Amino acid sequence: MEALTEHIDWLRAHVEAAGADPRLGERDFAAQLWYTLDSEISPDTLLTRAESDLLGTEEEIAEVAAEYDGKPSYPGQVRDVLDRLAAETATTADTIRPLCEEALAHLHGRVAELDFVTVPEEPIRIISMPEARRGVSVAYCDPPGPLGPRAGEPTLIAVAPPPEEWSAERRASFYREYHGTMLRNLMVHEALPGHALQCAHAARYTGGTRIRHALWSGTFVEGWAVYTEEALALHGWTEDGIQDTLALRLVQLKMRLRTILNAILDVRTHTHDMTESEAQTLLTERGHQEEGEVVGKWRRARLTSGQLSTYYAGQWEIAELVRDLSRGRPRAAIREVHDELLAHGAPSPRHLRTLLGL
Repeated sequence: MEALTEHIDWLRAHVEAAGADPRLGERDFAAQLWYTLDSEISPDTLLTRAESDLLGTEEEIAEVAAEYDGKPSYPGQVRDVLDRLAAETATTADTIRPLCEEALAHLHGRVAELDFVTVPEEPIRIISMPEARRGVSVAYCDPPGPLGPRAGEPTLIAVAPPPEEWSAERRASFYREYHGTMLRNLMVHEALPGHALQCAHAARYTGGTRIRHALWSGTFVEGWAVYTEEALALHGWTEDGIQDTLALRLVQLKMRLRTILNAILDVRTHTHDMTESEAQTLLTERGHQEEGEVVGKWRRARLTSGQLSTYYAGQWEIAELVRDLSRGRPRAAIREVHDELLAHGAPSPRHLRTLLGL
């Protein structure tokens, strides 16, 4: 602890003189993207595909917003509907964790009801995120160590309100972004049938080496979680709650916009010298994101080169794997397809394709 405190003091003493640019540049970012995605897709190809999908997703969320609103489409309707939804299911520092726990309890039953994928028995527990890890994302999944004993050990889903040092205005913006309906989608991604479930399936893999327990592909892991967001939104939060289902679809499409914009931001920040002002305009106007989310994302883009692209690239690769595996197993139920997809640890999608014989 003493050494950590000493290092923190040293960093603070030198922060004013730190002038290095966190942007990698075209050559280094292309290499970083290759190693991060384990894919041959180039930054320019990724950017072109993302910008094309952005247009299609904007059209889709506009259609769902009009249906939810019960009115013909008009300019600004998506933002109006999202703002109203945020107000109707508002959160506070005291309600974020209970709402996540409530959503998780519902998802245990809903995923089983849909026969979507086998739900492991390993426990999942919602905890408060340590303060040192707040300010970058609102939640993360922390499964038991990959090489240690797992029996009885819970997977932890850490959730957090905004940091105390944020201004009142920025904190209010954060709560508008992470309202009750958005937290439902977040629990799909982080817990069931997203990260927590996928990690539990991966832990069951047995083979000649334990390497797949220790190493995993971010493209596969994030791709599966984003894939499940869309799948659950299309199935609906419940069987007969039409407005609940439309609300979940709305926030899932907003998250779909976010994953696309993550990739655009990633590439443009490191290879096209995107400014903070340009990033803020892109994320708020086309992604309908709140100021608090944008501030954290700009920081993350500069500090985690390549990682922001894993969500978008992974989702389309997982969707293609499910499609091709379903075609190759025409008599298999979707649960069997998903179980087979998750039974090989967490290799990158291109290697998983080979393991599946596709």
